[in-house]
Amino acid sequence: MSNLLERKRKSLVIAALVLAVDDEDEQIKKRKWSKQWLLERRKHSHMNLLHELQSNEPADFKNYLRMENHTFYKLLDLVRPLIEKQNTIMRESISVEERLVATLRFLATGRSYEDLTFSCAISAQALGKIIPETCWAIYEVLRQKYLKMPNTETEWKQVAKDFKMLWDFDNCLGAIDGKHVLITKPPNSGSYYFNYKGTFSVVLIAVVNSNFEFIYVHCGTNGRVSDAGIMKETDLYRSLENNELKIPPPQSPPQVEYKLPFVFIGDAAFSLMENLMKPYGKHNSGHDEHIFNYRLSRARRVVENAFGILATRFRVFLQPLNVSVENVDAVVMASCVLHNFLRKKSSTFYTSANHIDSEDTESGNIIQGQWRQIGEMVPLQQSSSYTPQNAKLVRDKYKEYFNNEGKVSFQEKMIHHR
Repeated sequence: MSNLLERKRKSLVIAALVLAVDDEDEQIKKRKWSKQWLLERRKHSHMNLLHELQSNEPADFKNYLRMENHTFYKLLDLVRPLIEKQNTIMRESISVEERLVATLRFLATGRSYEDLTFSCAISAQALGKIIPETCWAIYEVLRQKYLKMPNTETEWKQVAKDFKMLWDFDNCLGAIDGKHVLITKPPNSGSYYFNYKGTFSVVLIAVVNSNFEFIYVHCGTNGRVSDAGIMKETDLYRSLENNELKIPPPQSPPQVEYKLPFVFIGDAAFSLMENLMKPYGKHNSGHDEHIFNYRLSRARRVVENAFGILATRFRVFLQPLNVSVENVDAVVMASCVLHNFLRKKSSTFYTSANHIDSEDTESGNIIQGQWRQIGEMVPLQQSSSYTPQNAKLVRDKYKEYFNNEGKVSFQEKMIHHR
């Protein structure tokens, strides 16, 4: 009996020792959860460097945050009500300024949360909540003023007037394009996001005005969807099909008796529609078709450049987004509205003249913008699909116009150098 009691006593002692070791391990984990250098955020954070740049090196400040000092503080005031947190008895909250700076650095560099931790002195887990929340706040406070789609005939006509003045394309409602936004493969997603390039992505569809600004953005379609069918996944397509966009009725260009409908312009990835023009294919390669394709390409280049500027200023787009798939839209929408915001508020810094494509109409050469040397997003795959006869007739009318009453003096020279 005494031996039995002795064995029980020894078992209890061993169990107590195991529990003590487990408790000590748990205490170590808790201590590591709040590392000392993270608790001393004010001492180790890049905010000290940022304030130094703000005072003494404004050009470096602009490069660091992709915007000028006054623009940053304008944005800070706008997002403050949506992301400000209260201090608690347990700890001091991360300030609005720190949250916004961390988010802008994430967008500007594409660095992982783990990597950003060492400059922000904010844990990767906290950044995983802060950055998507701040992205949505940026989108929310800017979208109504800086990402506004026309909703009246008068507003659409102004878009078309600007395209005519700057890019010599009549009745143009905007240039449309799409890109694959690369993502890391979501857990248990199989091939759902697997695209034609063999990577994982969601698709960004956008319409751009004559000034390289987004007027419509749709993100979220999984990369597995055929690129030819991606347009049909958007509310823009449904509105276009149902005549809900309040597009002006067809009108005659100067010195022309026939009328041309108002149209969007896109590349070979899109289907030809009565209100969406795309280039003629290789099977239609005569002189007049080349003229039409050049005129369309010249105007459509604004959307290529808008995407190029976006990706080189916010380099998060030049590598797979290492965020949860439910937060991808937040990153994309915030970047697009920031692009427009900075085009308005810091245009000369954000987009220098040599950063975008230009034409030398004397020599017939196209001078590529600097963004093309840095990198670009994955384009949509070219597609071929059934083309309605009415859409073909509209394109033929535009071809006739560009080769006759609507021709420009340099178009012959430009097509011979393409």
